[in-house]
Amino acid sequence: MIFSLFRKDPRRTAIASLYKRIATASRAPGLYAALGIPDTLEGRFEALSLHMVLALRTLRQLAHPADEVAKDLTDAFFRDMDASLREMGVGDTVVPKRMKKVAESFYGRAHAYDAPLNGDDEAGLALALGRNVYGSEAPAAALARYAFAADRGLKAVNLDTLLETGPVFPEPETFA
Repeated sequence: MIFSLFRKDPRRTAIASLYKRIATASRAPGLYAALGIPDTLEGRFEALSLHMVLALRTLRQLAHPADEVAKDLTDAFFRDMDASLREMGVGDTVVPKRMKKVAESFYGRAHAYDAPLNGDDEAGLALALGRNVYGSEAPAAALARYAFAADRGLKAVNLDTLLETGPVFPEPETFA
């Protein structure tokens, strides 16, 4: 009985690996150097949010148990955000308030990006990305092209491949 506490849960390991691959893709130097995402705490949150939204969109389109994977992946994202806040020294009493803001921001972005991605509206996505990522009314056309290419590429992946090798995102430099 006690030894079961020390066994690795293969599902949790797969989700952690998937999340790590998404987070690593969101830190690709080309996103910051070529596409101009600010290399700040906020900019990194925006890049991670965009990549999470793209991965979750893919999971929504796949058959069961992709819905459970999406839930577990979202949980991993919020656990990471919680841990990051604590690592930055945010006190235990303030973390829930900050996490509420993080969740609102993330789901707001997911909603803002979903409609243009569903409607093949590159201009609409560029405007949403410009507001969220760059804090500007100027459209983020290159970043929108990157997001559309990533979305198209992810649609061609099945759940097993996604869990085994992770999502493959395009090279950001090709969209600058």
